[in-house]
Amino acid sequence: MKAGVAAVLFDLDGTLVDSAPDLAGTANDMLAARGRPTVAFERLRPHAGSGARGMLGVTFGVVPGDSAYPALRDEFHDHYAARMLQQTQVFSAAVAVLQALEIQGIPWGIVTNKALRFAEPMVLALGLHRGAALVAGDSTPHTKPHPAPLVEAARRLGLPAAGCVYVGDDRRDMYAGRAAGMGVLAAAWGYLGTEHAPQHWGADHVLEHPAELLQWLELP
Repeated sequence: MKAGVAAVLFDLDGTLVDSAPDLAGTANDMLAARGRPTVAFERLRPHAGSGARGMLGVTFGVVPGDSAYPALRDEFHDHYAARMLQQTQVFSAAVAVLQALEIQGIPWGIVTNKALRFAEPMVLALGLHRGAALVAGDSTPHTKPHPAPLVEAARRLGLPAAGCVYVGDDRRDMYAGRAAGMGVLAAAWGYLGTEHAPQHWGADHVLEHPAELLQWLELP
């Protein structure tokens, strides 16, 4: 095991779980209900890590602060709650990584900006509840890129933040991990956003495939 690392924390959407099909589907269902053309999945996928904000920004052209945003966000959330597990699944390569960590006795947890009303049933349905901690977007007063959720996850694991490494597919994940004093690894298989490539996020390492995490951790 890599010196100084006692646990691994993961982002959820785009890192452990491929939830983009249901997030995009929710937004497109809203468009279809209004008789408007739907948006290609390839255009929506990079924004899936931002949840409702990302999906509504592409499909309806609204952002937080716009007068139309709160009602559309609430509609999105209600519709997403009903369909969020239709196509969502754990990345198959991530399943093997989690199993390897468990075999080695290395605790792992999840830190996500997804609200607990969505995150908790999702991890339960997908078998991820066996993780040692789940910190959601409303588990602390702040969301990522603030470090508070990561610090809280380390506390729940009974570890100093510096003893954890955080894996995420968004630049905000790198900022949050750094601010918490953790090592940070970029998940290049994730949604990534559209601003900068993960090589420019300041990560300790860019993982091209989930299995590379085991190599980085120097596990047998």
